[in-house]
Parts: sequence; C-alpha cells; structure tokens
Amino acid sequence: MIKRYRLHYAPDNASLVIRLALEELGQDYETVLVDRQAQAQRSAAYRALNPSGLIPVLETPDGPMFETAAILLWLSDRHGALAPAVDSDQRAGFLKWLFFTSNTLHADLRILFYPEHYIGTDLTQQHQLRRVQRQRLHSHLSHIDAAAAQRPSWLGGDEPSVLDLYLACQLRWMALYPQGSDRSWMVLAQYPNLQAICTKLELRASVSAARCAEGLGATPFTSPFLAKPPEGSPT
Repeated sequence: MIKRYRLHYAPDNASLVIRLALEELGQDYETVLVDRQAQAQRSAAYRALNPSGLIPVLETPDGPMFETAAILLWLSDRHGALAPAVDSDQRAGFLKWLFFTSNTLHADLRILFYPEHYIGTDLTQQHQLRRVQRQRLHSHLSHIDAAAAQRPSWLGGDEPSVLDLYLACQLRWMALYPQGSDRSWMVLAQYPNLQAICTKLELRASVSAARCAEGLGATPFTSPFLAKPPEGSPT
C-alpha cells in the first residue's frame, strides 16, 4: 500500500525534525534511507527530488518538498496543527521565529559544522571561524530563550509546535557535533526556557518513535549521545 508521505532521511539529520512533525500529526508515512556514507544524496536520482542534494526530502501528493522550514510550514498548514492558523494573531510572531531558526540559527550551525565549505581547508582559519560561530549561536539562543520566556503558545506551549521540534533537534546537534571539537560552550541550562521545551518533548510519543527509529537514546535533547541507528549512519 502506498503511503501518503515518503520521507527521504538519514539518521540524526534535519530529516529528524520532519519525522517528529509527521509523528505528532499522526500521519501515515514511509521512510527511504539516504546513505550518506555512499554519498547517495549527491546521486542523480536524489538530485531529481532536491537539486541541492540536501536532506530531507518529503514526497507528498503535491510533489516532492525540500527545505526543512518549508516542509514544516506546509505540513502544519495542511493538517491544521503544530502552528498558529493563518488568520491567528499569533501567526506573525510564530513565523518570524520559525524563519529566524531556519535562516539564521540553522545557517550558522551549518557553518560551525562545515567551515571547509565556506573558507577552505586552512585549520587555523577554521578554528577562528568556529570560535566566532559559537559566539553567534550563543547570542541566537539567548534571543530565542528570551522569546520563550514570554510564554507564547507556539514556543514551549501546552502542545508542541513545529518550532519547538526544530529547536530541540538543533540543540541536540550543538551538544554533539562537530565531533572532536570544543563543545563545552553548549550548556543547555544557560537557556532555561529552551531546556524546559526539550524536557517536555522527551515525554511525547512522537519522540519515543523517533528515538527507536534512529537510535537516539532515552534523553535525545536534554542529555544526548551519538545516535546508534538500526540502519544508515548519522555522519
């Protein structure tokens, strides 16, 4: 039987955010492993779905979608959950922080993880860039934590939003990656409102399903360790 959605994923990649959203929405979906070790994301078949060769791709009845924030917003609007409605007075605040998380926080996180893609292979320059990026990320998280302190319904509310899911995954990755570099700067307790979001999410069935599927362990956001997935590699 053909599922409504097909998620092209790699363990502990940005596809994790989409998996969590699909689980929260109770949607029927199947997964297709993108073998990063074999560079499957660069294959012609995968680039036919996403020309940038990035993970994730979500195949939908309306065609394949890529870009994490776009998929999250499309899913929440299509299914009327996990985000304020289009006509809600909460919509503007939600959108600005969702796109800040995608266009600023996530973009700076990619530079921290892959400095060689931006400045080349000089290790001294990479070290300097990572130092700057850690400072930038701390500033970004402080801003978001302050926004969460205002208790909007879409950031740490009684029910999770796609923004909560997106942030929790990024906080996980900051605590774990890049391997072999200084990660002591990332102390979740510095951001108590974001820590509370992560703690609440770990109690949800959606996170339990994702933990089992991708080998994330019992506390994937508040005390994470490297994924031990049943298939594929998170690297």
